[in-house]
Amino acid sequence: MRRQASFWPRVLRGANGAVVTPGISRIRSGTRSEPGRPVHRNGQRRPVQGEAVSRVEPVLTRALFRTPLLRLDVAHRGRVRRLGLKLESRGPTGSVKDRSAVGLLRALHDERPLTPGTVVVESTSGNLGLALARMLPEIGCDFLAVVDPKTPHATRRMLTDRGARVLVVDEPDGRGGYLLSRLRRVRELCADNPGYRWPDQYENWAAPDIHRRVTGPELTGQAGADLGAVYVPVSTGGTLAGIGAHLREHRPDVAAVAVDVRGSLAVAGSAGRRLIPGIGASRPSAFLAAPHSYDRAVHVDDIEAIAVCRILVEDVGLALGGSSGCAVRAMLADREDDGPDDRLSVCLAADGGGKYRDTLYSDDWATEQGVAKEITAAVEHLRSEGLFFDRKHQEH
Repeated sequence: MRRQASFWPRVLRGANGAVVTPGISRIRSGTRSEPGRPVHRNGQRRPVQGEAVSRVEPVLTRALFRTPLLRLDVAHRGRVRRLGLKLESRGPTGSVKDRSAVGLLRALHDERPLTPGTVVVESTSGNLGLALARMLPEIGCDFLAVVDPKTPHATRRMLTDRGARVLVVDEPDGRGGYLLSRLRRVRELCADNPGYRWPDQYENWAAPDIHRRVTGPELTGQAGADLGAVYVPVSTGGTLAGIGAHLREHRPDVAAVAVDVRGSLAVAGSAGRRLIPGIGASRPSAFLAAPHSYDRAVHVDDIEAIAVCRILVEDVGLALGGSSGCAVRAMLADREDDGPDDRLSVCLAADGGGKYRDTLYSDDWATEQGVAKEITAAVEHLRSEGLFFDRKHQEH
């Protein structure tokens, strides 16, 4: 099979079995374009301290984009239902994590100012890393992204292109993923380097808060009075916790539905193999432990979610990320969704499919993973149930 590594540099072993990208094993300040004006490794001029501190809030504010809601009609099992896709792929770096990054960096800066040369380190499956890698150079900070082998090569390339240092932890955590191993490595890095700053997207309530104050109101405003349920894929759980809090306060008639993948422990469940990055976790979400954090949960099969992604491309030409496919599959499978068909169900489409062209949308990848026949069978089964997406509406 043709390998996908032509655009991705070879890797080298680092400490604790980790893998680092050649040439960026140490964060460096770059060259200087003029005296006292260092250049960030991605080519941008690094702001001096006073300038950087004063521009933090403008940088974060610019990163908050209003993303569209795309309405589709969905035929399935003899019903035609209304689906809204909240397209977070239309944000600055293409995912809902743009919003999370704003909340996390704002909290980090409020705790202690982010000054030029500060190293920010975070464990990420990809999307939050891309958001941080875009924002941090604008305020003169460096970024160290701790990822794992499931992070798409296209995502790793984008991280390095934006000047981030990428460290790949390839030790499985024994729970179907790498999260616990990544977090252990982040703690080791912070212990060895006291100046490092860690936003901690897994336990920092600044992430849910930005979704409570921004994402939730934006979504309900676009959806209108006909909104009946919101399906949110869960990894850290911050997005659902924030949107759910907004719904409880302002739209208690709307159900907040947690979407998890089988093999994940993020929302109950049991540990197992998972194929899709950006959804699921090797431990329960810290943000969803409180009672009434959400109304109900739907666990989906990742093969069926990939099949939904491929059907969406065939029907309306829209490529979604795997977690978004999970949300749509959950909506279709939700046995407690017995409301009228003219009610709008919104799925939080956390990112787009561009980064997954060589994985979720690739037959070669499916064959390599040993799931090609299963994906084909899932597509055929869903089609036999009458699944069809029809785009008749404009984005809002």
